[in-house]
Amino acid sequence: MDIFTGFFEYTFINHAVLAAFFSSIICGILGTYIVSKRMVFISGGITHASFGGIGMAFYLGLSPFFGATIFALISAIGIEWFSKKGNIRSDSSIGILWSLGMAIGIIFVYITPGFTPNLMSYLFGSILTVSSIELYAMLGLAIVIILFFTFFFKPILYFAFDENFAKSQKAPVALINYLVILLIALGIVINIKVAGIILVMSMLTLPQNTANLFSNNFKHIIFYSILISFVGTMTGLAGSFWLGIPSGASIIFTLALIFFLAKILKVCVERRNRSKIG
Repeated sequence: MDIFTGFFEYTFINHAVLAAFFSSIICGILGTYIVSKRMVFISGGITHASFGGIGMAFYLGLSPFFGATIFALISAIGIEWFSKKGNIRSDSSIGILWSLGMAIGIIFVYITPGFTPNLMSYLFGSILTVSSIELYAMLGLAIVIILFFTFFFKPILYFAFDENFAKSQKAPVALINYLVILLIALGIVINIKVAGIILVMSMLTLPQNTANLFSNNFKHIIFYSILISFVGTMTGLAGSFWLGIPSGASIIFTLALIFFLAKILKVCVERRNRSKIG
């Protein structure tokens, strides 16, 4: 008990726990929408395009978080605009901005004088280095997302599953679409420190697909996703601490393991039920 209590005396541990909690809320809500709307590839495009902002920020001596945010927002709007107005297929516009952002990031990191010691934490995550300012940003975004999804829940639900039906109900489809994609961009950037650019997309898909194994209700999936994400993040964090491995990879591995175990459990339960009926 003393060891457990002493463990939480460290400020960086408390920051990591809070980051895991806020991240679970952000990813749980946004990820449920992403999976329901089948736009996982879009989130991946925004994630990797944001690396261009990180590379530029390193070169200019600015905050990498600021650079990633600007690039993520521009990429989100760009993907949506090119898909709707530019007569370019969605997957093509995503691929273009994805590769362009990564190329810009690599170029600017390469030409930046000296060594960029924090680069790995942005690529693969480092939840133990989350600062107080980043925590406040995560808290603020979590509150905004909760309020937004609460206020616009029905239009968002209609739009997630049937865009044409949402339009028939005179829902502000275009406005909601742009606002949600911007929130997704901010959610991705804010979670880069937790899982890294390479792995953050998994936090928006693994808990949600695990929850979807046991429920098709949008609200239930959100709640289960938040719970699964928090448990998986904390377990992965503990594993990284004891095994001395990167926290981002450990968290995603844990979430993937939870998914596969849940899938096996569901298959076993379904077979057992079928055998009883037979």
